[in-house]
Formats: sequence, structure tokens, C-alpha cells
Amino acid sequence: QVQVVESGGGLVQAGGSLRLSCAASGRTFSSYAMGWFRQGPGKEREFVAAVSWSGGNTYYADSVKGRFTISRDNAKNTVYLQMNSLKPEDTALYYCAGVRTPQETIATIPNLYTIWGQGTQVTVSS
Repeated sequence: QVQVVESGGGLVQAGGSLRLSCAASGRTFSSYAMGWFRQGPGKEREFVAAVSWSGGNTYYADSVKGRFTISRDNAKNTVYLQMNSLKPEDTALYYCAGVRTPQETIATIPNLYTIWGQGTQVTVSS
């Protein structure tokens, strides 16, 4: 069973950058599609980005496309979310999630994911 722990959140000014990391334990990490979700104050959890188990396929929410980049290093059992040009509306608790998939698929719906971290807070000041 894979477990994940997020890190890298913090307080940043608008226009700044942060890189989130999601460290996974378990020997089957490379067979998991991974995703990042976020939940802002008073909002529902929303999809941010996802990557297939090889890293060959990625997908982004329209709100972050062109600003955020998801990547993974299976040798290090880690998924990253590079966030550039941050905006105050990006303020949220960011979660890393995983789902074991038989092929190079990507999931954008939270309920499809079976592994979740505790989240890391990102706060963007204006």
C-alpha cells in the first residue's frame, strides 16, 4: 500500500513561485497515476493536475494551465507540482493523491483516487 506525504507549501506573494513535493512510500509507486487537488476556504476540493504512472501523460485544470507543471521521479518515489505566477485565488490546502492504474491513464475526479495525503497549505498574498 502506497502512502504519501506532501511538503513545500508556504506563504508567497502574488507572482511568486513554489514547488510542492509528494513523497510516496511503497514499492508499487510507479504503477500509480498521481494527482494534485486543492481546497480553498469555503470551497469544494478541486482538481489541479494529474500525471500518468510513467510521467508521459499530464493534464491540468484550465485555471492553472500554463502556470503549473506536474512531474514525477519514480526513482525517488516523488511527485512534484511547480507553481509559477501564483495568484491569491490559488490559496488553498493542496493534496497529493494516487490511484493504481493498469495503463497510462489519468484521473481528474477525486472519488477515483484511493490514496490521499494530509495536505500542505499554500497562501498567496496580494
